[in-house]
Amino acid sequence: MRIKSKICNGTLYVVLSGELDEHTASHTRMTLDDVFGGGDFSQIIIDLSELEFMDSTGIGVLIGRYKKMRNRNIPIYICNPSKHAEKIFKMTGLYELMPKIV
Repeated sequence: MRIKSKICNGTLYVVLSGELDEHTASHTRMTLDDVFGGGDFSQIIIDLSELEFMDSTGIGVLIGRYKKMRNRNIPIYICNPSKHAEKIFKMTGLYELMPKIV
């Protein structure tokens, strides 16, 4: 799992690359917590165009970050989901928590 991030005009952009599963969940969780904990931003956009695979553990990682940011009133949006990620987000209702944007 590779995670790239940048802040631009008050938005934190995060790109997840690779696989988000039980093997990468701990690293991803810690890295996202570090990225989400610093900087001055009012919203987060997570780009999933490079995410190749995600299982239920990965869903848990994203929901956990959503809950932390919700407590700070910072919304999270999803963009460019792969076909695999799109299917998971629709099936689980994750778009209700983290809306898809174009």
